[in-house]
Amino acid sequence: MQHGRNGLAAILAASALLLAAPGAANASAQPAQGSKAKTGSSRAVQHGAGKEARAKARQAPAVATRTAAGKGAPRKTAASSPAIQEASGAEARLIAVYELFGRGQTRPALAKARDLVRDYPNFQLAHLVYADLLATQVPPAHAFSDAGVARLRSDPAMADLREESRRRLQALRERPPAGTVPSQFLALSTRSRHAIAIDASRSRLYLLENTDKGLQLVADYYISVGKSGIDKATEGDARTPLGVYYITSSLDPKSLRDFYGAGALPINYPNPYDVRRGKTGGGIWLHGTPSQQFARAPQASDGCVVMANPDLKQLLRKVQIGATPVITARSLQWISPPQAEKEARTFTSTIAAWKDARTSGNETLLKKFYLTDFQRNSNKKSLDGSAVLRDEVEYAQGKRVQFKDVSYLHWRDGDDTMVATFGEVFDGEKSGRTRRQYWLRQGGDWKLFYEEVLG
Repeated sequence: MQHGRNGLAAILAASALLLAAPGAANASAQPAQGSKAKTGSSRAVQHGAGKEARAKARQAPAVATRTAAGKGAPRKTAASSPAIQEASGAEARLIAVYELFGRGQTRPALAKARDLVRDYPNFQLAHLVYADLLATQVPPAHAFSDAGVARLRSDPAMADLREESRRRLQALRERPPAGTVPSQFLALSTRSRHAIAIDASRSRLYLLENTDKGLQLVADYYISVGKSGIDKATEGDARTPLGVYYITSSLDPKSLRDFYGAGALPINYPNPYDVRRGKTGGGIWLHGTPSQQFARAPQASDGCVVMANPDLKQLLRKVQIGATPVITARSLQWISPPQAEKEARTFTSTIAAWKDARTSGNETLLKKFYLTDFQRNSNKKSLDGSAVLRDEVEYAQGKRVQFKDVSYLHWRDGDDTMVATFGEVFDGEKSGRTRRQYWLRQGGDWKLFYEEVLG
């Protein structure tokens, strides 16, 4: 195998990251925090086919992708690596190319890369990898000069593709420990059949299914966030918000520009906690990519979360309007279900005490659970704290109530907050209110600052 003395370090960096340690991509591995991708020298660049493939990588060819799910994807056999088993579709095929090259099987890797760019002609990263592989076939005497390679390395589009490659491999190498859940999900109602958690540091969206055995990780996808990063604060800052959100609608792709791809899922940014902190802006969606572009750079949107269209189509089949939670985090921390249950217990005692205070009819006792600027939104009408207290006492005094379909989503971001969603039914009645409450911890006590009556 002929290797040049310089190059863009695209495929070697990715392969080194994946193959750095045996079994590194195993799903039981503990995710590392803040790890850096390894880099190395790549091949010399071919003046003919390699140069042409790199040009395709820099540009988004206006060709419709063939989106047949898994077409030509490597089979999951006993010999398949954990990384391939964790990926799906086009990404799985790209990882297979990396692994073949890492084992020194350059020609099979080249063949698979050629098939990949044929089937996904708008997958720019695949074109870059194909170009690197073509370059391995060129003798050093025909390589670009150091100055030519330096110019390619400085091309922003090439830097974006290298970072996309690094993020994809990092997420597949640093898998969540088996049987764990994101730390925000302390309890999830059975009405929420799925939940979404986004880890911006890994450019990854994790889809969890709410089963009778608890939350189970069922899929994860590469995503792009805001071009200015995360932690949105103001309108137009091109950042993706961090927090606890819900899917509010699903927009028909026929009503959208091609820019948004296969569809769009708006979330409720700014949520009441965002508003309380003075955050502004809106129009934050999970959406797809233009038809000429398979994926976007890790930081490329105006604040939305962007997915490849085949991945978004899978997600669209799973979400429920108003019931699917979306966690967007700087870096997800994964905990065991018993740990989540333990953290939920202290808050459960607060909810129980709040319920008892309502039933007692003691407005003074009930008032201790509310911040002075508390507000409730019910049927698009806003009520302040004093009006809500009177309503609660009249509504619940002397009645036994049962809570059902309970969700507790915990968010720590300077403050300690909880988003609690539940239905309540009084004894002898068939239905009641569904509430979504926002609680803030002050000292050792939880206080209500906002509530939505959902129905």
